[in-house]
Amino acid sequence: MMTKEQILQWLEQFADAIAQNKEYLTQLDAAIGDADHGINMDRGFQKVASQLPKLAEQDISSVLKTVSITLISSVGGASGPLYGTFFLRASTAVAGKQELSNEDLASLLQAGLDGVLQRGKAQLGDKTMIDALSPAVTAFTQAIGQGKTTSEAIQQATAAAEQGMQATIPMLAKKGRASYLGDRSIDHQDPGATSVYLMLKSLSEVLGMTSD
Repeated sequence: MMTKEQILQWLEQFADAIAQNKEYLTQLDAAIGDADHGINMDRGFQKVASQLPKLAEQDISSVLKTVSITLISSVGGASGPLYGTFFLRASTAVAGKQELSNEDLASLLQAGLDGVLQRGKAQLGDKTMIDALSPAVTAFTQAIGQGKTTSEAIQQATAAAEQGMQATIPMLAKKGRASYLGDRSIDHQDPGATSVYLMLKSLSEVLGMTSD
């Protein structure tokens, strides 16, 4: 089970993780993109963090929808629309809820993934955020199917995201700005996959601090 308070803590933790890794994400993006992923994501999530105190009385769906609107309006490049779509679809999957069962959280993650797939038109192996997000969602769903706790399932999802992130290094980019580089996109870790890993790691840390 995951409470609304944990959702708010997760978003705050993710904003902190982006701030701490802003330079790193920008360095990754400098190699194969516009060198702005860290800067853009930090701008968006600092605005998200500033909104969180006002959202304490809202249900989880409303919180996630506000995150989506904030990101779409404040994050440049591809990241704003993609992360905005993730949180918007996630919000519709948990309409009216004050807490989430494992199945609710699985639906949230799957809806977010489906939204990003539809918006970005990328597939596994294209060297994008999908390469971390898709295996993470699969791992979470499998873990709860095996009767794992929310915290254990998110730990497995985070590990899958990390593996997916690292797997982008030898890939040839087929989507986005990086695809223009052709073979020069090989041997670089995808920044979008990296920020997805940070998102799930933040969730894992919050759930690890509190009981299921």
